[in-house]
Amino acid sequence: MQQRAQNIAVGFLVSFIGSVPLGYLNLAGLEIYSRSGLHHLIFFLLGVVFVETFVIYFTLLFARQLVKNKKLMKIIDGFAVIFMFILAYFFYSNSHGTSGANGNLKAYLMYSPFVIGVILNCFNFLQLPFWTSWNLYLINAKYITIEKKLKYYYIAGTLAGIFSGMLSLIVLLQTIFHERNPFSKYVMPVFIPLFFIVMGSIQVFKVYKKYFKSTALES
Repeated sequence: MQQRAQNIAVGFLVSFIGSVPLGYLNLAGLEIYSRSGLHHLIFFLLGVVFVETFVIYFTLLFARQLVKNKKLMKIIDGFAVIFMFILAYFFYSNSHGTSGANGNLKAYLMYSPFVIGVILNCFNFLQLPFWTSWNLYLINAKYITIEKKLKYYYIAGTLAGIFSGMLSLIVLLQTIFHERNPFSKYVMPVFIPLFFIVMGSIQVFKVYKKYFKSTALES
């Protein structure tokens, strides 16, 4: 019983903290919440959690093998860089009043929020190295036990943490960036695209340091 509670608590804490930093899933959720309300946001988050269930489960089982596969990790990191800059352009273009951009955004919001959550989280490349490294650390440090059914308690804790963390942040951001706030008009055209540009630039530096700098030093 104690190990079950520990697995749930550790999973919840790690995932809650990991889901709070501003990312494109939180920003997409903010857009859905501001336009369609809490009901649609809940279904969007359930779509995110649905995909996350499989990601956490398989990275939990194959953490050691994934860490050793440096070629796969390199491809994932490279896709993450490209995706960040694509998102920066997407939010910037949709913030301007062009008919094409607004049409794309409306078409995007016409789909089921659950489906949107599933699709967007399938492109969340950074979750693989995030969960692989965390799961490997928690197992090696014996913070969690994954024998038999105990791993499902950990997974349940992580899913609850993701849902709670994202919901809390999105509601908070909506309160801060309410339409009556004078800074709200700068969120879509300036703040969000700039955020993804910075995140993409940081990821470029990480990829260079991780894969190319060490190679240059060895040669």
